[in-house]
Amino acid sequence: MHDELTQVDIQQMKKELEERKVLAYTLREEVQRTREYGDLSENAEYKCAKQEFNKNRSRIRYLERMIETAVVIEVKSEEGKVCLFDKVTVRYPDEDETEVVRIVTTLRNDVFTNNISKESPFGKALLGKAVGDKVTVTGGNGSSYIVEILAIEKGEDDPGLPISEY
Repeated sequence: MHDELTQVDIQQMKKELEERKVLAYTLREEVQRTREYGDLSENAEYKCAKQEFNKNRSRIRYLERMIETAVVIEVKSEEGKVCLFDKVTVRYPDEDETEVVRIVTTLRNDVFTNNISKESPFGKALLGKAVGDKVTVTGGNGSSYIVEILAIEKGEDDPGLPISEY
């Protein structure tokens, strides 16, 4: 499976990758320093240093794999339709509540800040729709609900939008 990512996603990953490669040197030195404390089975500092080193190494592999396999997409905006990076105001008729969400790439998905992946059931249901449309969102477990699109605020690929940790 290849992730569809924007050029900004790729640039952010490359930047983090370079930072993590520099950090790897420091973490390696910390592992070597704490190893000198003696008995490794009771050396908490060594275990923590080793965990941080391995976590960083894992993230480096993840970033390299993502960059290598990504399919770079262009951000296209279509007037009157929900597109990537748009902020969409939706209403849940069953609960009479509204919410503003932004449609983003999978790499920037963060439900806590209402950044919803274009690959999620919610994102897929909204993409390409217009103000006034009522769409059915079907979750992975088969449950569904209806949302109505109240407004679309056109957006663009924001480099300030962080990429997710994993």
